[in-house]
Amino acid sequence: MVAAGIADQILVQLSYAIGIAHPLSIYVDTYGTARVSDTDAEIARRIERLFDLRPASIVERFGLKNPIFEATASYGHFGNRHGREVTKEIEFFGWEKLDEVENLRREFGIL
Repeated sequence: MVAAGIADQILVQLSYAIGIAHPLSIYVDTYGTARVSDTDAEIARRIERLFDLRPASIVERFGLKNPIFEATASYGHFGNRHGREVTKEIEFFGWEKLDEVENLRREFGIL
């Protein structure tokens, strides 16, 4: 959302309840840095419309069942494979993807 130009800073919090697939609430705080005319609450409603926020979808989208945590525990983003052969191509830090930037710009009317 920052890369799309919606705000200079943004916090998005999702809250869930056991057994309910969709978030009970979506909270957005742009810390007053929004570059769009929408309020934080309006941005939250757009996020809900644009993204599949069910836990299973989040797990799939960001590859959270892939074994990246051992490698990222050493040296952070750079990882450390300790000379191990890679047998499966995995994506590190999927939450840093920029593949939704154009969709967000279109939704918010940012040219």
